[in-house]
Amino acid sequence: MKPEIERIRLGESDLLVSPLGVGTNKWGADGKPDPEMKAAFDAALAAGINFFDTAEVYTKGGSERTLGLCLKSSAGGAVIATKFMPMPARVRESHLLGALRGSLERLGLKQVDLYMTHFPYPPIPIETWMGALADAVEAGLARAAGVSNYDEGQMRAAHAALARRGLKLASNQVEYSLLERGPERSGLLAACRELGVTLVAYRPLGYGFLGGKYSAENPPAGSLASHYNPSYLEKISPVAAKLRDIGRARGKTPSQAALNWVICKGALPIPGATDAAHVEENAGALGWRLTDDEVEMLDDASK
Repeated sequence: MKPEIERIRLGESDLLVSPLGVGTNKWGADGKPDPEMKAAFDAALAAGINFFDTAEVYTKGGSERTLGLCLKSSAGGAVIATKFMPMPARVRESHLLGALRGSLERLGLKQVDLYMTHFPYPPIPIETWMGALADAVEAGLARAAGVSNYDEGQMRAAHAALARRGLKLASNQVEYSLLERGPERSGLLAACRELGVTLVAYRPLGYGFLGGKYSAENPPAGSLASHYNPSYLEKISPVAAKLRDIGRARGKTPSQAALNWVICKGALPIPGATDAAHVEENAGALGWRLTDDEVEMLDDASK
C-alpha cells in the first residue's frame, strides 16, 4: 500500500503533486532510454512521490524516452513535467509547439502535465514563449504552463502575459538550496508566494555536498573541482555539520534534513536519483517538518 503522502497544488493549476519530486536529468544516454531507471521510477511511486521532471535536452532526449518506457508499464499516477529549450534557430511560437510534439512522442503521451520554457533566452520577447505555452494548453497538449531559470522581473512578465490569455503561471524552476539562497536574496521566492507560483528547486542538495558526498578532505574531481575546491568546502562545512546534528537528533540523514529545509521554505525540491535506494532515501524527507528553530539554525549556518 502506498504511504499517505500529502499532495500540494502546483501553483494555482489543477495539478496535485507530492511535496518532493524526482529529477531525471541523468536518465538515459545519447538519446537512448535506460531500462534500469524503472526501479527508481517504481520506488518513487511506491513512496508516494508522483512528480517527475525532465527536458528535451536531458541526455539528448534519452531522459524523456526513459520516462516513456517507465510510463508504458505503469499503473498511472505520475505527473510529468518537461521543458522546451530556446535556441538561436528557434524564434517563433511554432517552434515551441513543434518541440512539445517531439517531447510527447518520446514520452509516449498525448498530453504532458506541465510544460516549461527552459530559459528566457533574450532577445526573444518573453511574451512570444508565453503565447506559445498558452497555445499548447489551449490545444490540449499540456495541462499547465511553467518557466525555468527566470528571475523575478522575467517571471512577473511571464505571469502577466499568461494572465492576458486567461492562464495562471504554475511554476518557476530555479536552483535553490542551503548553498544557493539567491531566490531569497533576490526576492524571487517572495514573488512566487505573492503570485501563487510554485518555486521548484533543482540541485537542492548542492551537487551532493549537503548529503555528505564531498568534504574538504574528499573534494570532487572533474568539472566541479574548480568551484567545490577544498577552500570552499571548508568554508561551507558548518552547514554540513549542522545538518548532521539535526539529522542525528531526528533519526534522519543530512540529505533528508536538507530537502526538508527546502520544503519548509515553501519550495518543491527535485533531487536527482538514479536508483531505488537513492529515491527511498530522498523520500525520507517527507512526512515530517523541521521546527522553526531548526530552520533558523540552518539559515544562520548557511549565511
